[in-house]
Amino acid sequence: MAGFPQIEEIGTGSGAISNKVLYGLIQEQLEKITSSIGLKKYRARQLWHALYKDRFSSVDQITTLPDSVRAQLQAAGWVVGLPQIVQTFTSIDGTERYLIATSDGATVETVWMPNGDGAEPGDPTQESASPLDYRRATICVSSQVGCAVNCQFCLTAKLGIQRNLTAGEIAGQVAAVLNRQNVKVGRDRINLVFMGMGEPFLNYDNFMAAVRLLVEAVGIPESRMTVSTSGILPGIERFAQEAIRPKLALSLNAPNDEIRERIMPITRKWKIADLFAALRTIPMGPRQRFTFEYVLLGGVNDQLHHAAELAALVRGSRLPVTVNLIAWNPGPEIPYVMPAPEDVAAFQKHLIASGIQTYLRRPRGRDIYAACGQLKRTVA
Repeated sequence: MAGFPQIEEIGTGSGAISNKVLYGLIQEQLEKITSSIGLKKYRARQLWHALYKDRFSSVDQITTLPDSVRAQLQAAGWVVGLPQIVQTFTSIDGTERYLIATSDGATVETVWMPNGDGAEPGDPTQESASPLDYRRATICVSSQVGCAVNCQFCLTAKLGIQRNLTAGEIAGQVAAVLNRQNVKVGRDRINLVFMGMGEPFLNYDNFMAAVRLLVEAVGIPESRMTVSTSGILPGIERFAQEAIRPKLALSLNAPNDEIRERIMPITRKWKIADLFAALRTIPMGPRQRFTFEYVLLGGVNDQLHHAAELAALVRGSRLPVTVNLIAWNPGPEIPYVMPAPEDVAAFQKHLIASGIQTYLRRPRGRDIYAACGQLKRTVA
């Protein structure tokens, strides 16, 4: 740990503000706080449990601490700082999109999918899950306010990048949704996908700190987490060295560099071959697989010759891969069209016939701008 951040910095530059935020701190940091106001070490363990197991949103709620201790924390300026759900949008399919406010007034979006995202690698049973079966729910989590990657088919790109989220703000989204849905971690099966606003590997340190909090403090195993990257090569290389590591999904979206560069300008910096080489350095168990996400854009990358090229690319990669096909979800001012259903079916059929495990992700919450590529803090 590089130093002890008694004050958590929100934002960067001259506009940044400072709050004494507890949520996001690890136990060693909590011990330094309690020690600084003359408390015994076990009080830090009580505080840790209250933050991450009980998921209390205010110091007043932590009744395992005496009134005098809570008063001391508050007098020192400490707050829990859990992000707050300020607006909820509910889809006809049960999906909920939340506008979540951080302590500096910034807002991000988080999505609750009651029966998963419909395409969890290796778990096609999600298709038959009841819409109200929270044991199979998925939470889609944001890592930045906006996004800098500028994928041409994504609404979030229209926001640009405003700032990184802190580890507490990333993990706090999960806690806020778990509280709203009254989820009991360990009883209910909860999956996390870091596929919301932002590029997690451009906020690498905070993202991984949030993952460790969610695993070690909240109790959600990394095997229930998937992080999606547009292909940030240094991030993939660092990810390969992690002891705690979620599953990895690469947002591929094209069968070659030429098409990928047109729809994902980041390809100018890191080519597909470079990304595949980095993926090969990640230790994988015998049953583990990477996911290649492929957004189908009508007339751009969704034809049979694209499928054939993609199949050859995947087979040639020598990587253990599942392909998730995503029919593009429309948004205002995005110059693409949805693929024809028959083209989607033919594309998937060709990949399966080529021996590639392929799923078609069902759109979730498209009517409330909660589907893949639609997150833009839309309020009406």
